Amino acid sequence: MAKRQNDHLPISDILKEFVDNNKLQAGLDKVDVREAWSKMMGNGVNNYTTDIKLDRDTLYVSLSSSVLREELSYGKQKIIDMLNESVGKEVIKKLVLR
Repeated sequence: MAKRQNDHLPISDILKEFVDNNKLQAGLDKVDVREAWSKMMGNGVNNYTTDIKLDRDTLYVSLSSSVLREELSYGKQKIIDMLNESVGKEVIKKLVLR
């Protein structure tokens, strides 16, 4: 059996290269942001969240409660900072609550 050149590469490096080569990072960021929103906001906010969409560097969050939307609008920058910290990089620059 022939010996491979990449026998000693960690799987994390191989996966990172695969993601980079296939331009999958934007899709993974969308999934990461959805998970971060669910984890950071908890059940109270998640019950009123109808849709989460990341488009470029803007996060669009649809809420079914106008009162909650108004309350969250006061802390937009803090929410952005918490989500970016949870994801591990600056993915969100703007938050739009609908």
